[in-house]
Amino acid sequence: MDQNKIKAMREGGQILGRLLADLKEYVKPGMSEKEIDAWVRKEIVARGAGVAYDMLDDEFPGAICISVNDELVHGAPTDYVLEEGDKVSFDLDIFYKGYFTDSAFTMIVGGKGSPAVKKMISVTESAMWEGIDLVREGVHLGDIGYAIEKVLKAGKLGVIENYVGHGIGKTMHEAPEVPNYGKRGHGYVLKAGDVICIEPMSSLGKPANYVDRENGWTVKMKDGSIGCHCEHTVLVLPDGHEVLTLPK
Repeated sequence: MDQNKIKAMREGGQILGRLLADLKEYVKPGMSEKEIDAWVRKEIVARGAGVAYDMLDDEFPGAICISVNDELVHGAPTDYVLEEGDKVSFDLDIFYKGYFTDSAFTMIVGGKGSPAVKKMISVTESAMWEGIDLVREGVHLGDIGYAIEKVLKAGKLGVIENYVGHGIGKTMHEAPEVPNYGKRGHGYVLKAGDVICIEPMSSLGKPANYVDRENGWTVKMKDGSIGCHCEHTVLVLPDGHEVLTLPK
């Protein structure tokens, strides 16, 4: 395993994990998406990291993806003002000492919202952890995808298949792809030192989605239902794993 890479990604993951934990406390009803985006940009720099989305070939109009209600992922920050009960997903990459880390969470603004949305968030997070718990050297990605899909389907959620997790390191998205569905015993076999992003996405309705033509980024649910997304960056170890983006 490349110890320099692991050290840098571990440090970057800690910065990201703490930033997102602080963001969850910061977000309140009455804040605009652009106001939150400006706070995140300031905090990334203040904590010694780089704004990863500024480094994309296709310029993204923000420092963080903010996806509200029927928006699933890749939400470009707008002037929309968050309301009590809105579902909002935050997806953030940062760049630190030559490496990227990536994490996401979904919350209800103000804490009071639809019981169905609360359950969706809880089930999607459980699916993510079910997948993470399987990570170790020698495991097939099909086993991880199968475990995630099983939890999502048991929760009667739509399983998003056209957006998947991925490897990560010197670039934001690397091989292998990490689907949230699969067959046990199939797919890429994990090796010690691999770093992957496990990121289930779900919906309260059908999983079909589309990219907003106006900004070219924001992915929305076709049936107008609520979308959900959560993610951690995970290091593969010979006998298990380490979640790099948990705040400590």
